[in-house]
Amino acid sequence: MTEPEAEDRKPQSDEARSAFTQPPGVAPAIEDESHTTSEFAIPVGLAPPEPPTTEPEGSAFNTPRTYRAPAFTPPLGIPRVDLTKDIPWQDRMRTMLRMPVAERPVPEIVQKAEDEGPAVPRVLDLTLRIGELLLAGGEGAEDVEAAMFAVCRSYGLDRCEPNVTFTLLSISYQPSLVDDPVTASRTVRRRGTDYTRLAAVFQLVDDISDDETEISLEEAYRRLAEIRRNRHPYNGWALTGASGLLAGAASMLVGGGLVVFVAATLGAVLGDRLAWLCSGRGLPEFYQFTVAAMPPAAIGIALTLANVEVRASAVITGGLFALMPGRALVAGVQDGLTGYYITAAARLLEVMYLFVGVVIGVLVVLYFGVKLGVELNPDAALLFAERPVAQIAASMLLSLAFAVLLQQERSTVLLVSLNGGVAWSVYGAMHYAGEISPVASTAVAAGVVGLFGQLLSRYRFASALPYTTAAIGPLLPGSATYFGLLAIAQNNVDAGLVSLTKAAALAMAIAIGVNLGSEISRLFLRVPGAASSAGRRAAKRTRGF
Repeated sequence: MTEPEAEDRKPQSDEARSAFTQPPGVAPAIEDESHTTSEFAIPVGLAPPEPPTTEPEGSAFNTPRTYRAPAFTPPLGIPRVDLTKDIPWQDRMRTMLRMPVAERPVPEIVQKAEDEGPAVPRVLDLTLRIGELLLAGGEGAEDVEAAMFAVCRSYGLDRCEPNVTFTLLSISYQPSLVDDPVTASRTVRRRGTDYTRLAAVFQLVDDISDDETEISLEEAYRRLAEIRRNRHPYNGWALTGASGLLAGAASMLVGGGLVVFVAATLGAVLGDRLAWLCSGRGLPEFYQFTVAAMPPAAIGIALTLANVEVRASAVITGGLFALMPGRALVAGVQDGLTGYYITAAARLLEVMYLFVGVVIGVLVVLYFGVKLGVELNPDAALLFAERPVAQIAASMLLSLAFAVLLQQERSTVLLVSLNGGVAWSVYGAMHYAGEISPVASTAVAAGVVGLFGQLLSRYRFASALPYTTAAIGPLLPGSATYFGLLAIAQNNVDAGLVSLTKAAALAMAIAIGVNLGSEISRLFLRVPGAASSAGRRAAKRTRGF
């Protein structure tokens, strides 16, 4: 037996047989003073692999080191969205706004971004200023959001969400999922009607969203400042004359002659100047409409007291046509149909206040007229269906005057006048020749107005409002409103409420018809995304549940 074998056979001591002694064949642990001995420490050999970068995790929003997101493709593939540049930017932006954020296509080429990257606060400020001008000009909430989204996307801010209400604009931009969002807002305190300015803003947005046009932020700000500084194309006295011409044309539309035309024009001119006086004193629009409605009614009462052989009801009805808030009504119903219920409710509430102001003004004058013994016959203005040529000419003259009141560009006045004549021709053919309900006839005529207006706007890549708002002037429910007020003034409340309800139905038919005509044009014409598997996105993807 050799010495090593003998050594191994020797009995071991108690210390050698201890349970804490390292077993033979296992390498001893390396002693390190910095090694932790906490029971919460990860055992050696189970620690996760160190990432390639040594930067510390400085925020709870940073991606964890052990997270590995698998890359995958949906079973049916990624849907392709065709957003061709030959389609108006309004349709392209509206299509993307109706998409979920994750499915929106990224910008192909950012033409307008600065060398050091887009200045996010300045882009958001420019977007809000453009949206303010559009909303103050009467544009619908959906079109305002589409314009705001187009501006942000053109400058490289594709992860943005605009939000439009009646008096507040806001937009939020989030650079990435782990960055804090940037939000800005702007309040719309004053609203004015100037479709020339509205068309200039649309042209600016069209140029910004065009990839072939280089417009920096400085250039966009300069053009926007010029748009805001530009004076209205028509001065105050021109608007007053247009208001009188509108009332005179409306009086001929409901059966008046030359004397009625002059009387209605004079009443509308006096009412408009009184409204300007109240506006200069800072009175709200409610009182301005109340005061403006009194002179036409007073002139109609005076002519009846003077035993002048004229239709006083036609004079009063012509004055009502000049005060009907058709523009706000169409915008309110359009917002409601496209899902912007808060803005729609606010616009319709504004329409109700203005309409109540007109009602009070006319009702006060009619009440005093009845007390003075004036006999006003509601049926006196119903015998006017025998002059189709004169009525078509009057409807075109009414639309022309309405276009001047809306401060439209001179190049659009002729087109909108022709559109108004077509609207009255359709209404007359259906209601008088075809003996169809006036509500249905009004809805179809308004649909033709909306269809033609949308086609003209697509042809010119502009807003549809200048081509539709003035053209619905001949369809406004001036006669039904007057008959209702007269019945109430004569203590026939039931008949008055029935006539006012008919006026409200006609007003809703106009607004819905205009919106339906616009949607029909988009339904049958080329629409972005139609070639993709997703198709055109609706305003909502559910049926109310």
